Amino acid sequence: MKNITDSFVSVGHWSSAGSFEFNTDILATNPINLSVVLGVLIFFGKGVLNDLLDKRKQRILSTIRNSEELRRGAIEQLEIARVRLRKVEIEADEYRTNGYSEIEREKGNLINATCNSLERLENYKNETLFFEKQRAINQVRQQVLQQALQRALGTLNSCLNSELHFRTISANIGILGSVEEITD
Repeated sequence: MKNITDSFVSVGHWSSAGSFEFNTDILATNPINLSVVLGVLIFFGKGVLNDLLDKRKQRILSTIRNSEELRRGAIEQLEIARVRLRKVEIEADEYRTNGYSEIEREKGNLINATCNSLERLENYKNETLFFEKQRAINQVRQQVLQQALQRALGTLNSCLNSELHFRTISANIGILGSVEEITD
């Protein structure tokens, strides 16, 4: 089995020149390159991701607080409606002989309107929470993906530049070697 350093540097190929060469075999060096890229992405992306998640958490908590305030307002409205209902019930007892059915109708309408208001407020709260959660997840995904792609492209560009540089040096060494053979 080859030594790990043999995967990157091979010494003795041009032993008379005393030089070494980098191994450009992608299959031999690719897992190590990928682990380095992933390590860099995790190291630098962790703080950014934590900051983004903290900001989203604060926004979601703010939305929850607003929803709780709306809920408290709805509960207060419900209490007011209950007080009004009690008042209507007292009036119903007084006017029972004159129009029992109309009072019952008003009572039902009042309860239905209050229930509908509470249901709409609860639905609005749930939709707002779901929307904010989805939006937060999508924003974090997009930002993490953009940062990962930018870092990966930067790494690839630097690798490609080094590889092109290495190929040029290798070609020039080959030309010099053939020139030396001709002159000998």
